[in-house]
Amino acid sequence: MADNDTTKDVNSFFAADPEKADREFFGRVPNPDRRGFLKRTGLATMAAMVGTSIPFHRNMPIGFVPAAMASEDVLVGKDGLTLLNDRPVNAETPPELLDDAITPTSRHFVRNNGIPPENTDAEGWELTIDGFVDTPMTLTIEDLKSKFEVVTRALTLECGGNGRGFFNPPAKGNQWTYGAVGCSEWTGVRLKDVLEAAGVQSNVVYTAHYGADTHLSGDPEKLPISRGMPIAKAMTEEVLIAFEMNGAPLHPLNGAPLRLVVPGWPASTAQKWLTRIELRDVVHDGPKMTGKAYRVPNRPVAPGEKVATEDFVIIERMPVKSLVTFPANGADVGMETEVRGHAWSG
Repeated sequence: MADNDTTKDVNSFFAADPEKADREFFGRVPNPDRRGFLKRTGLATMAAMVGTSIPFHRNMPIGFVPAAMASEDVLVGKDGLTLLNDRPVNAETPPELLDDAITPTSRHFVRNNGIPPENTDAEGWELTIDGFVDTPMTLTIEDLKSKFEVVTRALTLECGGNGRGFFNPPAKGNQWTYGAVGCSEWTGVRLKDVLEAAGVQSNVVYTAHYGADTHLSGDPEKLPISRGMPIAKAMTEEVLIAFEMNGAPLHPLNGAPLRLVVPGWPASTAQKWLTRIELRDVVHDGPKMTGKAYRVPNRPVAPGEKVATEDFVIIERMPVKSLVTFPANGADVGMETEVRGHAWSG
């Protein structure tokens, strides 16, 4: 097998079940504080991969994949992000790099479910609005700019799994710590205005979002993700169809040339590489909308408690969180120092 294929397989393995991957790939034994002790053979394997000794291996979270195993160019245009996976590309921002009031594009986290499209040229890109609307529409980005009010808003996006790396018992998926969040300035048009122009029919209860990214399997019939939101949320003032980020075209890894921005809710609803919005008369049932995907128990539960699938509800408003961004973790500070950070909620 080619080296690149091996890397992709390894990263997919860790993304699917990080604890199992640690056990089988590195022989690492998890302990209650969410870190794992590498057995001697596993430590030797990882050291060989990165080309050096690993003095702080006891501090690595379960599910860690060495960046040396990833493709070199997966984070072009990003500065200082921690790569969690390169198939699909997922990378978070260290807390000290989130100190700005407005997150620079180069430091905004990346969360992908599939393979981004190769062509992200705004020229000729089209967005279809269909389903239960009076007038189905197909709009170019220039149409959006000329037919609707263009607005700029500072809006926070956060992955629904942010903080998953600290769960005990462990949870499957990318082991996000603190940095799957960012507050950039987004420029675009209100989704509400576009839907009103299309004519929202009275039976509509939910939106369905579709993008140009492709499934990891390569099967063109499969979608990597297609989520949606209640029509009441879609018709609020702050949900945008965005084509700019911090005064420039969207970064390819952040959805260029067109994406949704849905503040306060899991960023999985903010479809990247947006090509279509369908209005439905039922709750959308696309990939990552059913089962336990992006859902939480409908009541408080103890860690590790078994919860029936029917007792899970779709994540909507995100909880209140805060993060210290200065000084950096482990910084050597004097007796007095300024402390900065951010707080946000859904």
